[in-house]
Amino acid sequence: MKKVKITVMAKTEYPELMAKYENPIEHACDLQVGQVFVANGWQKPDGFCYSAWDTISNYVMALSYGAEDFFDGWMKNKRSAMLSCSDGFRPVTFLLETTDEDAE
Repeated sequence: MKKVKITVMAKTEYPELMAKYENPIEHACDLQVGQVFVANGWQKPDGFCYSAWDTISNYVMALSYGAEDFFDGWMKNKRSAMLSCSDGFRPVTFLLETTDEDAE
């Protein structure tokens, strides 16, 4: 089992949807573009958003156990995946990359 590097690549917000449908929330997402987390195998990294983890954890687990080439060549790097969390108001996009470092 390997460690998986998780990099925050982009954040998007839809203020018109937030104004129309969302109750005000403080600190809905504190992740920053460029922020890096390392998953020790399939374990959620400290400080990582629980909601985002629900979206990406299956891919992290698969990558940590050696899966590659998701969806028949979707990614240039077969040991990676590009995913976004399921927050419809402010989705965050993550790059997952399998490292060569063994998980503890």
